[in-house]
Amino acid sequence: MSALAEHVHLADSPAPAAGELRLRLLEPHDSRRWDAYVDQCPQATFFHRAGWQRVLRQAFGHRTWFYYVERGGVIEGILPLGEVRSRVFGHWLGALPFCVYGGIAASSDAARAMLDQAAQALARQLGVGHLEYRHIARSHPGDPEWLVKPLYVTFRKAIVADDEQNMNAIPRKQRAMVRKGIKFGLQGEVDQDVGRFYAAYARSVHRLGTPVFSRRYFALLKETFGDDCEVRVITHNGELVAGVLSFFFRDQVLPYYGGGLDNARALAGNDFMYWNLMQASAARGMRVFDFGRSKLGTGAFDFKKNWGFEPEPLDYEVKLIGATAVPENNPLNPKYRLFIRMWQRLPLPVANMLGPHIVKNLG
Repeated sequence: MSALAEHVHLADSPAPAAGELRLRLLEPHDSRRWDAYVDQCPQATFFHRAGWQRVLRQAFGHRTWFYYVERGGVIEGILPLGEVRSRVFGHWLGALPFCVYGGIAASSDAARAMLDQAAQALARQLGVGHLEYRHIARSHPGDPEWLVKPLYVTFRKAIVADDEQNMNAIPRKQRAMVRKGIKFGLQGEVDQDVGRFYAAYARSVHRLGTPVFSRRYFALLKETFGDDCEVRVITHNGELVAGVLSFFFRDQVLPYYGGGLDNARALAGNDFMYWNLMQASAARGMRVFDFGRSKLGTGAFDFKKNWGFEPEPLDYEVKLIGATAVPENNPLNPKYRLFIRMWQRLPLPVANMLGPHIVKNLG
């Protein structure tokens, strides 16, 4: 069922009695109301913002259903959903592809239940393999129909306005790496376009054997979220070393995509980059540094722990619809080892050309 057909179905529903809940689909004129709700709902995250609908549609061509529930014109809950359909990686519906957090954000149990029922009905209508909610904490505890993917953790830590306190909160060995970057004279700069960041990010993921997103995707993030999406690069004597694209939400900074060139390791470029971002964010008034999602047993997991951040499990929930098992589309799956080694051997320009056609189906 298309988004238009689903909207017609909802719009043609009998008008609710006064005080009853009504399920709606996000339209462009509703975006401000939607985002105002996201700003004040404790369960909502940056990845619940309305702009993700535009990003998913324009960057990847994925269909979306951004449901909300209102009562008397007042929103009581939201659920942004995106559909990914791939012959290789499967067919699924989730909240939200390419986002580390998601799921239902609601102010009442009734709104939550209505959104949950709508998502499950849509998943069945679309014939997907599974429905996935990327809640930080489980929303269906004890329900055997909802399975948990114990693969990811997130890392979040409080920061303060004082640089010295933030520096002293970093464990000694990691603090030494930050000071190494400072000693080399590394500098942080904020760009208004994604060009230099993309060069560093693309080289970094290629070393890992991971397909890269398109440059257009990052440009769309910057265009869509404006000042709440920052592109920061690290330089050494004017030469690019590393780059990070970060989101700002309430009092939180979320470094979301980052990477370095081949010179980054010797210069402690990535270590300095996150310290430089932490400094600038604290000065901007941010009080939570969200280092984001990592897979258990990876180098990224170890790197974040070295900063003194404690892992917090992400209990993503999956309900099987047409599939018989939870898919394992991640680099830790042994069946992808050969692909990773082959990808690392590709010339970087070739990898950058082919990568976006593959990664758009991963989510």
